[in-house]
Amino acid sequence: MTPSFEFGTSSVPARLSDAERDRVLDVLREGAAEGKLSQDTFLRRMEIALAARRPDELVPLTADLQSRGRWSKAVFGAVGRVSEFSVSLRRAWQSERLPKLLFPAPGPYPLRIGRDPANGLRLSHETVSRVHAELVFQSGYWQLRDLGSTNGTCVNGRRVTGVVAVADGDQVSFGRMVFRLATH
Repeated sequence: MTPSFEFGTSSVPARLSDAERDRVLDVLREGAAEGKLSQDTFLRRMEIALAARRPDELVPLTADLQSRGRWSKAVFGAVGRVSEFSVSLRRAWQSERLPKLLFPAPGPYPLRIGRDPANGLRLSHETVSRVHAELVFQSGYWQLRDLGSTNGTCVNGRRVTGVVAVADGDQVSFGRMVFRLATH
C-alpha cells in the first residue's frame, strides 16, 4: 500500500518536530535541576530524547515529571530573582569592605607581589607564594599575571591562568589575601 499524502489520510507516522523535542529536553533539565532525576537517569533520558523519531517515544520520558503551573513558575521565578539580588548585594557589600590595593605609578618594570622581601609588594601570609604574581602597565592598561603560585591568583573570583587585564574596582586575591584594586 502506498502512503497517501492527503490531509488526514496518511498512514505514515507523524514526524517529531524540533519544538516537541526541545520541550521534553527542557522538562528533563528542570527535573534534574529540582533533584527529581539522578544524573544517570537524566543522561539516559536525554539520549533517548535526542534519538527519538516519533512524538510517542517522548511521552514516557516525562510522564513522572510533573510540570509546574503558571502560578508555581511565577513564584519560583520571583524567588530566583530575589536570590540573585541578595547575592549581588552581598558581593557589593563585601567588595566595599575589602582593603584597597592601589595601582602603582606606571613604569617600565612590573610590580612583583609575594612573600619574598625583594618584591615590590610583600604579603606575609602562608597562602602567598614567595614570588606570587606581577602587575604591569602595558599598552595603556593594567595586566596581572600569576607567576606559578601554589594557591593561585584570582580576579573577580576567576583564577588567572596567564595574563588578565584588570581595572579600578576589580577584586583580586593572592592565595587567601583579597583586595579591591583602586586608582586612589
